[in-house]
Amino acid sequence: MSEPGGIVGWVTDLMETLGAPGAGLAIALENLFPPLPSEFFLPLAGFTASQGKMSLIAAIVWTTFGSVVGALVLYWAGAALGRDRVRAVVDKMPLVDVSDVDRTEAWFSRHGRKAVFFGRMVPLFRSLISLPAGVERMPLHTFVAFTALGSLVWNSALIVAGYLLGEQWHLVENYAGVVSKVVLALVVAAVVWFVVSRVRSRKRARS
Repeated sequence: MSEPGGIVGWVTDLMETLGAPGAGLAIALENLFPPLPSEFFLPLAGFTASQGKMSLIAAIVWTTFGSVVGALVLYWAGAALGRDRVRAVVDKMPLVDVSDVDRTEAWFSRHGRKAVFFGRMVPLFRSLISLPAGVERMPLHTFVAFTALGSLVWNSALIVAGYLLGEQWHLVENYAGVVSKVVLALVVAAVVWFVVSRVRSRKRARS
């Protein structure tokens, strides 16, 4: 397996230099910059723990802490944006109505806790779910609790897998990468379906 370069290589060096706190910082950055792959960093942290360079428990605790810190930055960004600004932006967007925002808010008010918890385990949504939580001003203690629980499950699974696989830790990244591509494909399909259905409905309304 070739040595990673660029930002991935830099964060990998950070983890190897600082140990578990470096792994936590890597995951905090991954929350803010989703192209950074937690599917790479977390199994690597597990492998590093298997080599005795950090404690397995410390790796899980620090990466979960990093997940919460990164999520809080996006939560506060969503809170700063606020509902009024979101509505103003949506009102100027083609094919999207303010009523869509109303339906999204109603859904989030019913399922926000589950969305935050399970969203931490879904590639791409892992970061994005923090924004609507902030916009809707989910109680901070609730957001932190469910973010921490969801992150603990996801981080523990990948770190322990890397720990058990040892030199083959990168296999976790390969399988998780497939999941990421499936999720991305589903998102693209949903967006296409939304656009097509909205264009058709507006054509029927005009006719």
